[in-house]
Amino acid sequence: MPTPSLAALPIRRLTLRDLRACADLSEDRGWEREEHKWGFLLTAGKGYGIDDPRGGLVAACVVTEYGSWERPELGAVGMVLVAERHARQGVGRRLMRHVVSVMGTTPLTLHATPYGRPLYEELGFKVTGRAEMLTGTFTPDTTEYGVPTRAATAEDLPAILRLDEEVFGADRTPLITRLPAFADQLRVAEEDGRIIGYTAAWPNMDTHVIGPLIARDTSTAKALVVALAAGTDRPLRTDIDVRHEELLAWAKARGLASVAFNSVMSYGITELPGDWTRRFAPLTVAAG
Repeated sequence: MPTPSLAALPIRRLTLRDLRACADLSEDRGWEREEHKWGFLLTAGKGYGIDDPRGGLVAACVVTEYGSWERPELGAVGMVLVAERHARQGVGRRLMRHVVSVMGTTPLTLHATPYGRPLYEELGFKVTGRAEMLTGTFTPDTTEYGVPTRAATAEDLPAILRLDEEVFGADRTPLITRLPAFADQLRVAEEDGRIIGYTAAWPNMDTHVIGPLIARDTSTAKALVVALAAGTDRPLRTDIDVRHEELLAWAKARGLASVAFNSVMSYGITELPGDWTRRFAPLTVAAG
């Protein structure tokens, strides 16, 4: 039986049953397997993929929708991967065109590597910002930032959701309510009994990723990062909006090193909603 052409292979929805195949695809492209993150995204978002007749996946991606269930206000596209043996054959372009089509009039956003950016620009995505990826072993900071932080409790969730929607610009309830189970640490910053920031540290292979990081100001963001770092002996990783120059300089002075820059891109809107001044780092670049 002849092998069907790539263009003839159907695009289908992925489920948690595809978790291993997604992790294999990551490994095929030189990424970490990131099974914990794949499982989170496939549960909170919608996965799309193309099956390889020889086994595994030709390509995959995940879209996480925000806003009302009936009418999403924003979709974040991530984990766009094409198997090495099928690279440079138009598969990624076809998969992304499918995503744009099924999302209809819903605006989209994504973090693009320098390698992927030309494809997204061809599809109509525009650069709206940049994020710098940092990683390394955090040097303890004994500075008093005057902002108390503590471990979040179940009672904090409504306030966290309200703050997150205000800062992000869209309701992310399906994503944020999964954070307590997904992350190893979830912390809040308080002032006069009011939550003014929150963050999480979630495991990704041998590191802890800091994200989301939402805070009233840079001092609050620093206090939250210091508290997270004190609770882990793993190297840290995070992706900080380059406009937050003070936080970037501070993190580098504390041992985190720059490893990459990604372009923040959007489709259907000229800039992302919400308040970037309080949005320091995404939960993950794959989901915003």
